[in-house]
Amino acid sequence: RGLGDVYKRQQGGRKHPQQEFLQVDTSNILFICGGAFSGLEEIINYRLKGTAIGFNSKLDLEPKKTIGASLKKLENQDLLKFGMIPEFIGRLPVITTLSELDEDMLIRIMTQPKNAIVKQFESLMRMDGVKLEIKEEALKEIAKLAVSQNTGARGLRSIIEDSLMDLMYKVPDQKDLYKVVINNDVIAKKSDPRLDLKSLIILYFSLSPHKIKYSFGPSQSVLVLLSPLTLLFDGSS
Repeated sequence: RGLGDVYKRQQGGRKHPQQEFLQVDTSNILFICGGAFSGLEEIINYRLKGTAIGFNSKLDLEPKKTIGASLKKLENQDLLKFGMIPEFIGRLPVITTLSELDEDMLIRIMTQPKNAIVKQFESLMRMDGVKLEIKEEALKEIAKLAVSQNTGARGLRSIIEDSLMDLMYKVPDQKDLYKVVINNDVIAKKSDPRLDLKSLIILYFSLSPHKIKYSFGPSQSVLVLLSPLTLLFDGSS
């Protein structure tokens, strides 16, 4: 049978064989078969390279191709060698491949979707009253690690969690924490995240003492007494 035929399917299934059958018309159903097909690119590269034996054989000095570049030259015979039966391959009239995710695409995946990974971590930090800021350079470093590890978009969450795991446990205990800043050195394990606190301490020198109001942070304000030596503390006290 082929596409567009009418199939009879048992309504009750295996556990209720006495149930009547349903007719399914497949003429308006689009069947999509997808998968990773790991190792298929090696079959394609072997077919394109051919064999080289002897003194006059030509050496393959071309740079190593990416998986996406190899899959673009996919043919039915490659799927046959991969292990698919000819009857199944003949029922797939259109075969197309996808390109690998580069660093720019991975950054878009982390930031642009409605439920993006970066937005999820920002929301978790916001629940503790802390603002999370991940620099652009940090996003590039995360994408670079995902590409080097060949994990793709699935590895983005694990890389971010590995960098923020200890911080996620410490944030709820720091009541005066206002913002956490992540740069590329934090992702590369070269430094710790920058922690911005709500409290502020300033030494200020002046000759004539008088009072002014100093604004700090999103809603923090302190009253400053200008004198030859003034110690300025958090405005909430």
